[in-house]
Amino acid sequence: MNASTELLKELRIDRKTPTPPAPGSRRWLWILVVIVVLSCAAVAAWTLRPQAIEVQAAPAVALGEAGTTASVLDASGYVVARRMATVSAKITGKVREVMIEEGMRVEEGQVMATLDPIDADAERDLYASQVQAARSQVAGLQAQLKQADAEATRLQALVDRQLVSRSQYDQAIAQRDSLRAQLDTAQRNVKVAGNQLAIADLGVDNNVVRAPFSGVVTAKAAQPGEIVSPLSAGGGFTRTGIGTIVDMESLEIEVEVGEAFIGRVQPKMPVEATLNAYPDWKIPAEVIAIVPTADRGKATVKVRVALKAKDPRIVPEMGVRVSFLEQPKAEAQDKPQGVRVPADAVVKRDGADVVFVLGDDSVQQRAVKPGMALNSDRQILQGVRPGELVVTGPPDELRDGSKATQKP
Repeated sequence: MNASTELLKELRIDRKTPTPPAPGSRRWLWILVVIVVLSCAAVAAWTLRPQAIEVQAAPAVALGEAGTTASVLDASGYVVARRMATVSAKITGKVREVMIEEGMRVEEGQVMATLDPIDADAERDLYASQVQAARSQVAGLQAQLKQADAEATRLQALVDRQLVSRSQYDQAIAQRDSLRAQLDTAQRNVKVAGNQLAIADLGVDNNVVRAPFSGVVTAKAAQPGEIVSPLSAGGGFTRTGIGTIVDMESLEIEVEVGEAFIGRVQPKMPVEATLNAYPDWKIPAEVIAIVPTADRGKATVKVRVALKAKDPRIVPEMGVRVSFLEQPKAEAQDKPQGVRVPADAVVKRDGADVVFVLGDDSVQQRAVKPGMALNSDRQILQGVRPGELVVTGPPDELRDGSKATQKP
């Protein structure tokens, strides 16, 4: 009995003993762990990658090519148009159609708007009818004169033969002369009616508003259905113009210079202009004239400056800074060396003067040899070539090889 019991105990399954893991399951676990670690490393590398720094850059300009003279006076002013017109109709009328929009270019004689011509058309039709009536009257008088002339000729033959009385012949001659005078008057009336018709044609044409010169529309003042008039309506709802056009070829700069400094400015003096909207763009210019009068209240004298560059970016009323430059000296033989860059492009790094040259997607730090100050720029004798982009006002975190892009 005991032997049987012991045998049964040996055959019993012990469920408390853990089942050993399969040999392949541990290998797949390690593979999964490696994949997770690599994914985390990739995400961290992408997140912590160096970000490109946005910087402002300006090209280095060879001193021998532009801006070699020093400024004797700086001033500010505005771009103005010498040829600008607010176009209106010659007569008072209701606008039928407006054919312009702001920014649209128009040519000389191009139709800008039309007025309702109903009154002018009616007046023209009236004068045209008067011309036709006067011409019909002339034709009738010509026929009567022809008959009277023939009658006078016939009576003259009869008078010579003493077949009719002399008084009857004289009456026929008077009738003929009267018809000649009436015909002359009728012909003059035809000419007067023709002149009146021509005036009526001008009245019809006055309902068409045309551009007085070629230019660009800067303002659209009227809409269809409104009343326009060349004269002010005294605060009413009547418009005085259809639109404003500007001749962009006539743009120039007006600068007000203080009386104490006007002696430094001379006609034909070279000028360097910088628009407030484009501070890195140096525009060559020249003094046209000094207006021979002063502003008593501001103690300034107006100076007209001509722009030597025509560009669609230059528009009226833009603010501009100008630098009046010294006249180039004919006896100067040696050209200035190096390039000019904005003064804030030169910074100190580890006690040395350096600039950062912007490449395709990174910057290169270069040690430079600065020269003299040129107004708001700086002369660089060594280290930068003409045409290279240098970073203006580089931030402190910018280093050699840093990723960088130019601000739009």
